[in-house]
Amino acid sequence: MQKYGASCLLVVILLCIWEIGARIVNLGFILPTPIEILLKLWELREPLFLNHLPATALVILIGLFISIVIGLGLAVWMSVNKTVEKTFYPLLISSQTIPIIALAPIFVLWFGYSIWSKVIVTVLITFFPITVNTFDGLRATNKEYKDLLLTMGARKKDIFFKLQVPGSAPNFFSGLKVAVTLSVIGAAIGEWIGAQAGLGYFSRRMMTQFDGAGVFAPIVILSAIGILLFVIVGAVEKRILKWRKTE
Repeated sequence: MQKYGASCLLVVILLCIWEIGARIVNLGFILPTPIEILLKLWELREPLFLNHLPATALVILIGLFISIVIGLGLAVWMSVNKTVEKTFYPLLISSQTIPIIALAPIFVLWFGYSIWSKVIVTVLITFFPITVNTFDGLRATNKEYKDLLLTMGARKKDIFFKLQVPGSAPNFFSGLKVAVTLSVIGAAIGEWIGAQAGLGYFSRRMMTQFDGAGVFAPIVILSAIGILLFVIVGAVEKRILKWRKTE
């Protein structure tokens, strides 16, 4: 906790500046104070935590699961087949040049207000860092170690599972850390465009009522979800990659 002391202090200072500045402006429907947001969060705790949080969490979890499956599968496929790499890698890059906010309404037209329109938005945002980071890790296999294993009679399968997979694991977790935070953004965008429940949907509804604190309240929860997911991935990474020395 001591190493995060400076960060915590900076957050407290920024919140104090926000509180003072918002009170000076005195326009709660545009810039509510942190205290007003917390009070609104407590006031709306039942609909937010019982109705809208589960809907958003389900979108995030399904989207992340699909992204991990697609990302790992595509990364492995590209690493073992140059033709696949040359075919899919440019498409992979191109997929990130299209604004997701422009595609989200199309998915709503295709899938309606069902969960899948939000899941697809989340997948499009999250699968990229997982795929690219894992692929880079698989491709960066130490050639000397590979040659050594080959001289010892290792097969391609042995090299993959005993050298490439452990070597690319740190890259995979780095990509996953980025993906879990982006998944919150993806779910919120999907719900903002078209949904019947969810934290993004609730935030948009509060905006139409000019309730500034109500707009920020679900955003606080979304931020907390992103931080929690990041911490969980970090803990899993630390437990699995015990062999890697960290400062």
